[in-house]
Amino acid sequence: MTKADLVDIVAQGTGLTKIETEAVIEGFFNSVIESLRNGKGIEIRGFGTYKVKKKKERYARNPKTGDKVFVPEHYVPVFKFSKDFKDLVNRGMKTNPGVVL
Repeated sequence: MTKADLVDIVAQGTGLTKIETEAVIEGFFNSVIESLRNGKGIEIRGFGTYKVKKKKERYARNPKTGDKVFVPEHYVPVFKFSKDFKDLVNRGMKTNPGVVL
């Protein structure tokens, strides 16, 4: 599903225009990004939690050449699904199995 597909589905479900819906979805995405940039996590009950994790500096291996490469300390956004979300997906896949990669 693409962002355009998401906009279509939400617009149909809410009665908003596609332009209004796209603005709402963009606003949500921007709010999540800005909160994480400021070091604040976001918890959406029944859906999941967004937060930032600090990764330590380390040495990695370039798979093409095999050379060691230094990777400095950095931060990555992470999302953890709620238990309710996982349960709903699991039940849905059991009753209506789709293509699983």
